[in-house]
Amino acid sequence: MSDVIRPCDLSAASLPTPRGPISAAVVERLARPADAAAWQIAVGEPDPYGDDVQLALTVLYELHYRGFDGVDASWEWAPGPLGLRADLERLFLAQLRADVPVGDDTDATFDALYREPKDAWGVSHELAERGTWDQTREFFVHRSIYHLKEADPHAFAIPRLRGRAKAALVAVEFDEYGGGRADRMHSRLYADLLKAADLDERYLGYLDAVPAVTLATVNFMSLCGLHRAHMPMLVGMFTAAEITTAPSARRMASALERLGADPACVTFYTEHIEADAVHELVLRHDVVGDMIAADPRCASDIVFGAEAAEFLEGRLAHHLLDNWSKGSTTLRASLDEIAPVDQPVS
Repeated sequence: MSDVIRPCDLSAASLPTPRGPISAAVVERLARPADAAAWQIAVGEPDPYGDDVQLALTVLYELHYRGFDGVDASWEWAPGPLGLRADLERLFLAQLRADVPVGDDTDATFDALYREPKDAWGVSHELAERGTWDQTREFFVHRSIYHLKEADPHAFAIPRLRGRAKAALVAVEFDEYGGGRADRMHSRLYADLLKAADLDERYLGYLDAVPAVTLATVNFMSLCGLHRAHMPMLVGMFTAAEITTAPSARRMASALERLGADPACVTFYTEHIEADAVHELVLRHDVVGDMIAADPRCASDIVFGAEAAEFLEGRLAHHLLDNWSKGSTTLRASLDEIAPVDQPVS
């Protein structure tokens, strides 16, 4: 292929430490100049939700976002990474389809998410009622993998929509990106939160620290975003997220106020309380409604996207709550063992 192309983003993260043979092969190959050869990497039958597969997918997806420090930007569309990614995506999506019920009633799906059961208990409930500051900071680390790129995966839907649905989704994304103000972008607000909590605010700063159960929640967004055929699934998960975010953000704000956290930590969540309540209505009626009116066949994919995202979030919540109940860290190493911030964000 051509000479090595270096991305202009000087704040790109370093390649992570591999977690198995597949991710090791990916990291090793990406350290070389890009070429047009197919990658002969035996995938076998690994755990689709396991560390090796999920880290490999994360690395391959990041080639379409900011890339990695020292990695040839030409790898983004090279046959090797694309072929392996397709193999891993088939494993991941097949497992999700086996685990998530099939349905096509979007109203029933979104109504169920909107009406939270009185006995519901999740991570935000735990942190609001009795969570510690250390547990809250661990939660911040998990969420950093997505929130530092907040709204980016969903932006892939824009060129694939049309008319009313496109205009409505763009309006929601405009809010996610701060309404034109860089300091109000949700990703920037989350970086401010991390800094205020004495955590690393760099993009993918905690990639080596988070487990596969966290990576899977973000990888599913990227999988749907990068495939035109899966755009309805992307819209489904985006809508589900906006429905569930406002009440959980309200509980997180309460938790942080109880813990006496820096106002910058609270601001990220209060920003989402009112905004996402409006976004939920826009996505349900103007985006989903318009899509189904144009093609009712997309309803089942919209429902699957929402249900699969909730399934993956449920796995993450179980991991967090189970480990906290045992007094264990939810990360691959405790916060005390994770190296402190050693450089500022560019």
